[in-house]
Amino acid sequence: MPQPRHATLATVALILGGVAIGTTEFVTMGLLPEIADGVGVSIPSAGHTISAYAAGVVIGAPLLAVIAATWPRKALLVGLMAAFTVGNVLSAVAPDYALLVGARFLAGLPHGAFFGVAALVAVDLARRGQAGRAVGRVMLGIPIANVLGVPGATWLGQAHGWRTAYLLVAVIGVATMALIGYAVPHLPADPTRTVRSELSALTSLQVWLTLGVGAVGFGGMFAMYSYIAPTVTEVTGLPASAVPLFLLVFGGAGFVGNLVAGRMGDWSVIRSVVIGLAGLGVSLGLFALVAPYAVPALVVLAVAAILASVLVINLQLRLMQVAGTAQTLAAASNHAALNLANALGAWVGGVVIAAGYGYRAPSVVGVGLAALGLVILGISLLVHRRDHPERATLRPLGPAPVEALRRS
Repeated sequence: MPQPRHATLATVALILGGVAIGTTEFVTMGLLPEIADGVGVSIPSAGHTISAYAAGVVIGAPLLAVIAATWPRKALLVGLMAAFTVGNVLSAVAPDYALLVGARFLAGLPHGAFFGVAALVAVDLARRGQAGRAVGRVMLGIPIANVLGVPGATWLGQAHGWRTAYLLVAVIGVATMALIGYAVPHLPADPTRTVRSELSALTSLQVWLTLGVGAVGFGGMFAMYSYIAPTVTEVTGLPASAVPLFLLVFGGAGFVGNLVAGRMGDWSVIRSVVIGLAGLGVSLGLFALVAPYAVPALVVLAVAAILASVLVINLQLRLMQVAGTAQTLAAASNHAALNLANALGAWVGGVVIAAGYGYRAPSVVGVGLAALGLVILGISLLVHRRDHPERATLRPLGPAPVEALRRS
C-alpha cells in the first residue's frame, strides 16, 4: 500500500473536509431567522434551503460517484471540494431566495461522494488490520463540526450577517483543497473501475438492503434529534440557554463514538451494525422515559450519539464490503441513505407531534424505526446465508473482512 510522506496531514485533510461539510449542513438550522429576514421570506420558507441541501446530497452521491468512476481519487477529492466551495460562495452572495435554494442544492451535491471517496482513500492508506479505525477517523469531521464548526459559524452569522457563515465554510473548503493537494498521495485510477462497474452496485440486493437499514433504521435518531430543542424546553423544563449544552454533549459523544466505531469495525462490521442499531433503539426508548430529568436525559443522549456513530461508520464499511467493484458508488450512497433517514425521521416525528402526542413521541417513533431497520438487516443476513449456504454462521461476516477492500 502507498504510504504518504505526510500520513497525519493526509488524514487531517480528509477530516477538515468533513468539518466544512458538517458545518454547512447544520449551520443553516441555527441561522434560519436571519436567512429568512435577509432574503425576505418566512422562516418555514427559509427552511426549504435545508431540504434543498439534503436533496443535493441524495442526488449527488450516486450521480457523481458514477460520473467520476474512472478519476484518480486524489483528483476527485479536490474536484468535489472545489464544487462544494463554489456552492457555499454562491450561497453567501445569493441575492434572492430562489438563487439561495439553488446554491444550497449545489453545495449538497458533493457531500456524499466526498465522504465515500475519503473512506476509500482511508482504507488505501491504513495499516493492515486498522482499516475500520481509519474510516472512523476520517468521519470525525461531522462531530467536530457539531462541537466547534456549527457553534462558531452560527455566532459569526448572528454577529456579522448570515452570509459570513457560508463564507467561512468556503474558506475551510479552500484550505481542504490545498491540504489534500499537498498531503494525500497520488493513487492511480483503477482501469477496472468504469461507469458500468460502478452501476453494478444497483443490481446488488445486499447493497439495497444495507442502504435500507441506514435510511430507515437511522431515521430513529433524526426523529428524536430534530426536535431536541423543544424537548429540552417543554419536557425537561430547562431554559432555551440549556439547548446548546445538549447539542455540545451530543457532538462530543459522537466524536467518541467515531473512535469506538472504527475499532469495532476492525473487530466485526456486521456485529457492530447490530449493536449500533439495537442499542440506538433501546437508548431512544430510554430517552422518552427520562426526558423530564436533565442529567439522565443528557447521559442517555450521549449514549445514543455514540451508538449512532457506531451504526453510521459500520454501515459505511458494510457497503464497502458488499459492493464488489462498485466501491465508489456504494461508499458515497451511504450518505444519501442517511439524508433520507434525516427526512424520514423529521417528518414522522413532526406527524406525531402535530397529532398531539407531545415531544417525547418522536423518540418512541424512533424505537419503531430502529426495529424496522433490524428487520431489514435480518433479511440481509438471510439473503447472505441463502447465497452462501456453505457458511452457516455469522463468522464470514465477523472478524472484519475490511482488509478485502484493499483488493477490491
